[in-house]
Amino acid sequence: MSKVLSLQGIVVFVLLTILLGATELEAASSKSKVKPVKQETVTCKTRHSRCFLKKIKCPKECPKVKPSDPKAKACFLDCYSPKCEAVCRYHTRINHLEIKEQGCAPLVDVELCKTNMNMTFFLLFSTARKPNCKGTGAACYDPRFIGGDGIVFYFHGRSNEDFALISDTNFQINARFIGHRPIGRSRDYTWIQGLGLMFGTYNFTIEARKASKWDSDIDHLKFSYNGEDLIIPEGHLTEWNSLDSELQVERTSSKNSALIVLQEKVEISVNVVPVTELDNKIHNYQLPLNDSFAHLEVQFRFFGLSPKVDGVLGRTYRPDFVNPAKPGVAMPVVGGADKYRTSSLLSADCLACVFSSENMSEDKESSLNIAEYGMLDCTSRAGGESGILCRK
Repeated sequence: MSKVLSLQGIVVFVLLTILLGATELEAASSKSKVKPVKQETVTCKTRHSRCFLKKIKCPKECPKVKPSDPKAKACFLDCYSPKCEAVCRYHTRINHLEIKEQGCAPLVDVELCKTNMNMTFFLLFSTARKPNCKGTGAACYDPRFIGGDGIVFYFHGRSNEDFALISDTNFQINARFIGHRPIGRSRDYTWIQGLGLMFGTYNFTIEARKASKWDSDIDHLKFSYNGEDLIIPEGHLTEWNSLDSELQVERTSSKNSALIVLQEKVEISVNVVPVTELDNKIHNYQLPLNDSFAHLEVQFRFFGLSPKVDGVLGRTYRPDFVNPAKPGVAMPVVGGADKYRTSSLLSADCLACVFSSENMSEDKESSLNIAEYGMLDCTSRAGGESGILCRK
């Protein structure tokens, strides 16, 4: 009897093995039929780039420039990097829970887990095409700036007024401030509501629409070009280009985020956010209940700024600039409101403005090469491969 049972067990085992093998063979066959995704090529049309008109193949990890999945890595070629190579970037930020699952689940030591999570969090954020409020060229919060020298400073301005952030000989960027002044306070709490870009005889604006209640499922971005409303359809990686392709606007998420590129001059990463209830409570803003104070988080990256560049942020990129921000102060405030106030979002009439619509060409010999790396991390002690030193 035991021999019969043993023989039956062997037969069952053999049949299961054959069935499993057939399943694996079928799965392997179906996988072999799946064609690998073709790697796209990218190039740079900027004449002063090392990658000018070179065809660079995208990495296998991110074969497409515009993947259909918003969370997938996209192929990106930085035309101003010392290295002429395509890299992978996230277009959207990975949320905290995903990072925790990916970074901390395998680890046992709690402190090591936290460190690993923070590092993963930083890497994901630094490769996203959205503003990094802790990076050089950032303008976020109650405006908190990080200058070209890497120094953090605050510029408050005034509510419902416009100020020149960057004024150079061939382009200018103004900011409109919104704000609130509680009873008994001597100044406004302010945030950047909109940006006005002027170059040659053209102009462009991007603004955060007012929202009584914040809803992240609604797009709060408003665009205009040469005084006319500009409609850029909602959707991941939809874009608009001017006729001469000098100006490009790309949505970096389906709503509320965009990247503006003015060829050979500036890249502007923009994100719309509200003032949260937590921020309102921590800073005692005492905001009214009928306004979320939707505003812009911004990060600038400049290319070939002239030594004459000025503006609230622009002056920090001059080689002779000495930042008056007091080190060691929790909120180092830098003045200059009277110098940089303009009559409108698209006016270059401030006392320190140097922009003129007649300056259509750049003086390349006098441009600052350091400005080509507007997002360098000056907080790190490690030296970069570009050979550029950050001046504090």
